[in-house]
Amino acid sequence: MARNASLSGFPEWLPQERLVELHVLDILRRTFELHGFSSIETRAVETVGQLLRKGEIDKEVYALSRLQEEESDTKRETTSDAKADAALALHFDLTVPFARYVVENAGYLAFPFRRYQIQKVWRGERPQDGRAREFTQADIDVVVDGELPFRYDIELALVIVEALSALPIPAFKLRVNNRRLAEGFYRGIGLADTAGVLRSIDKLDKIGAEAVAELLKAELGATDSQARAALALASIRTEDTSFVDQVRALGVANELLEQGLGELEQVVSAAASRAPGSVVADLSIARGLDYYTGTVYETVLVGHENLGSICSGGRYESLATKGNRSFPGVGLSIGVTRLVSRIVGQHLAVASRSVPTAVLITLADDDSWPQAQDVASALRGRGIATEVAVKAEKFGKQIKYADRRGIPFVWFTAEDGSHQVKDIRSGNQTAADPASWAPPAEDLQPLIAVVPSTP
Repeated sequence: MARNASLSGFPEWLPQERLVELHVLDILRRTFELHGFSSIETRAVETVGQLLRKGEIDKEVYALSRLQEEESDTKRETTSDAKADAALALHFDLTVPFARYVVENAGYLAFPFRRYQIQKVWRGERPQDGRAREFTQADIDVVVDGELPFRYDIELALVIVEALSALPIPAFKLRVNNRRLAEGFYRGIGLADTAGVLRSIDKLDKIGAEAVAELLKAELGATDSQARAALALASIRTEDTSFVDQVRALGVANELLEQGLGELEQVVSAAASRAPGSVVADLSIARGLDYYTGTVYETVLVGHENLGSICSGGRYESLATKGNRSFPGVGLSIGVTRLVSRIVGQHLAVASRSVPTAVLITLADDDSWPQAQDVASALRGRGIATEVAVKAEKFGKQIKYADRRGIPFVWFTAEDGSHQVKDIRSGNQTAADPASWAPPAEDLQPLIAVVPSTP
């Protein structure tokens, strides 16, 4: 698979692995566009102040600076706050830059604005399986000017299920919760620092229930009964709306809790009808970033849970504001690099060849190079990826070159101007016309063969 030992956390794909990544990206792009999402790209650099407005992620942000500052830069007097705002850093996700983009371009956008964005991001994490410092994300969001209809929370869950279902990956579970539900419950049991509780619950999969209980008691002053209640809520998981009765059975009354419970019921009800088995109400999902306010999502591959979440996101109300205008939104982000690393690492999908080339035009002699280029142009004009041999070696050597490159067809031009093409996999050789010949459809592009997963 891709080599990254020379600079840990910055993966580079080999050509055949890159073809798998492109296959994944093509599926995501096509699915998003079929649902009416428009593509954008934001700059890679944001101000530190912009990046750190929401969430505690400062230890993971890569700051940006020149190797040599000009003397006028070092003498310029600014306050520490101004320096922080003006300092530049690479974006660690695509949601915060998107919020800035919406505010700056609000006068040019038609709302609701349905956007997808596929870009690299950078995060200073400790590299490990599925975690890189440079990686590609694929995001979709819907943002409005004013009030965001809850139906978008449902729609985006279904779009993501459709997109992931089309990828060469094992079965997955989109785990859904609602921050209003969780926060209302915590308030109902007397825990006022709901953000702190959410951060502790977010560590449940990593450190376990007992350690989370100790965190709640030590850091937030929770009693034994409060910690037990918070963990009881987090233990609820259903693929249908039965979670509603389970939450109410815990005996906590709170208006915010009821609002969140009703919203989560809508998402799970729609998913159970349109994508049965793919979406789970999981009340342990918290999401660590502070800007989420309602529905939150995380996704795991069945049998590959150690990989972590492959797709996450949620609803945000006040991440993007301009004066008295608010641009609430809801969105999800697919960790493309994390997915591709597992696909290629466990051979869940493989390219049929390592190059896009379908045909190699051979040279009978060096003087035939211009004629070979004419043939190549005719084939390329009809969408057939074609190479021309660089020199007139023995045909056996030219065929070996094609075989080594994984090129399936070799083209020969005789002295009388007739043409033949050979499928070097089967050995079949037939007459061909540059103006009309085409390989079988499956050979036009490198195939992605999906291998059954056995986790």
